[in-house]
Amino acid sequence: MPFAELQVYSVEEADVTGGVCVVRCVGGVARAGQVYAVGELRLWLRRIERYGRAVGSFDAGHTAKVHLTGAVVALLSRGQVLTSVPPDGHALADLEAWLATDPPLLDEPAPRALRVMAGSRMQDEGLADAVRLRWGRVALAAVYRCARAEGTGDLVRAPEVAYVRGYLIRTFGPGPERGGDPAALCRELLALIDLTPAEAAARGRIWRDLPAAEILHLRRIKFLIPWLVLVRPHLADGDPLAGVVDAWEAVRARMP
Repeated sequence: MPFAELQVYSVEEADVTGGVCVVRCVGGVARAGQVYAVGELRLWLRRIERYGRAVGSFDAGHTAKVHLTGAVVALLSRGQVLTSVPPDGHALADLEAWLATDPPLLDEPAPRALRVMAGSRMQDEGLADAVRLRWGRVALAAVYRCARAEGTGDLVRAPEVAYVRGYLIRTFGPGPERGGDPAALCRELLALIDLTPAEAAARGRIWRDLPAAEILHLRRIKFLIPWLVLVRPHLADGDPLAGVVDAWEAVRARMP
């Protein structure tokens, strides 16, 4: 996160969701998507306007009209200095409230930064389990935002979705407020695979002779298998899904 400081010149409009201010950049580079601290509260810089048009950034010594998200905008005063903060400066409740609004993908924190941060918090054994579960839900939301921002398809996104959900299931057990239903996760992942285990094994034996696109496709399927195996202990032995997972586990080593 680039560092920036903004000094408030005036609050043009404000309500419970945010507002518009005229500010001067007094340090660093201000960019759309940054987050600014006001004590323990946070403001998201959604949009920057200069000379009547939207711009992505402006640097020290220049003024701009900025659109901010956060109820604290109404409490800002002339001369107050706002300082940008990195992604790990976000409070969990702030992020949950922000994600609930389905904000534009240009808003801060960027989906990838949010995904990494939330995934780290989810695995932090120093936090209470209930808090780790909340971070897990934030991480899952960030995965879907990454896919939207980057235009990736289901098969590309699936390993990250499975990673978060599988980790929550393994660590906290199945349940709607945890990683969900292990069988449902298996079905969703298997629905993305357009080969049978036998077909994948056959192609794996000759993978060096395959076109690059087919090799990549096999590797993406291979990346899904560990997450199927991860939740396998939560499937009943008589469940047909268990047999399918076992078959994929058996052929994984033969895939590129």
